[in-house]
Amino acid sequence: MDFDLSNINGFAEEISHAENLDELYTVKVKYMGKKGLISSLNKKMKDIPADKRADFGKKINEIRSEFETLYEKKEKILKAEQKKIQLKSESIDVTLPGFPFHPGSIHPITRVYDEIVDVFVSMGFEVATGPEAETDYYNFEALNIPKEHPARDMQDTFYISEDLLLRTHTSPVQVRTMEKNDPPVKIIAPGKVYRCDSDVTHTPMFHQVEGLLVDEDVTFGDLKGTLTLFVKRMFGSSVPVRFRPSFFPFTEPSAEVDMGCVICGGEGCRVCSHTGWLEILGCGMVDPEVFRYVEYDLEKYSGYAFGMGIERIAMLKYGIDDLRLFFENNLKFLKQF
Repeated sequence: MDFDLSNINGFAEEISHAENLDELYTVKVKYMGKKGLISSLNKKMKDIPADKRADFGKKINEIRSEFETLYEKKEKILKAEQKKIQLKSESIDVTLPGFPFHPGSIHPITRVYDEIVDVFVSMGFEVATGPEAETDYYNFEALNIPKEHPARDMQDTFYISEDLLLRTHTSPVQVRTMEKNDPPVKIIAPGKVYRCDSDVTHTPMFHQVEGLLVDEDVTFGDLKGTLTLFVKRMFGSSVPVRFRPSFFPFTEPSAEVDMGCVICGGEGCRVCSHTGWLEILGCGMVDPEVFRYVEYDLEKYSGYAFGMGIERIAMLKYGIDDLRLFFENNLKFLKQF
């Protein structure tokens, strides 16, 4: 009994005509798949007379072997062509110019922040930090600003709860430090602070550096010497400095510190309101009431404190007239630094 195998002999032509690996695989499924034409020949073995089964089986093996040989040869050719196309598409022309590389730089606020810290550290101050979410006690009461005190109106506060708020200054760090340490204390407290305010000279979040020195026989002269040296280190030795009487609830006496206008050289301009002076920071001798909260000996110790906005210093140092530029991520502005 002979079987017609003519429908099996077409695989050679189909393999040769396959143009890619997907088409070649389709041919393989057609002939060698579970229900393929060659695979199905084994099912016909039971219909072959016993004396011809060996020859029929041999014929099936020859067909399968021929298919696999042709298939592997064609597959090797197509893979080589595919690899060639892939290498060509992924090739790199080393003669082309490179991509422009724009290195980053330190943000102007960070630059001034670090410069201020370096100046005071060189004078022997240590850096202290504290929580940004602060209690009413440390932010106000322990700084001689009890509830209903009019000085609270000077600071528009973000309250989280009745007793918890985002700190409006870094002065709470001074109180926390004095609670944990006996005099002498000589620290600066740089960090972020928060107030409900936003215009060309105010933002809801900004940075401050506050300082505290407590020891025996500390005088206002010591404070003036420290801050005068700081201003001259930051803006130049020729910049004049003056102290004006002011009020802060946690210092007494208190003063505002002005320096000669760096824009007009003291001659008077729009920036300094034609006065020739620019306000730069506040300061004073620590109020005895603050020492009572931390149980310092008022007869033995005295101290001074000061505070400044880092953005204010940066604006004066770089001649910037809008505070919001520091936080808008405008690359044209930031690239200048």
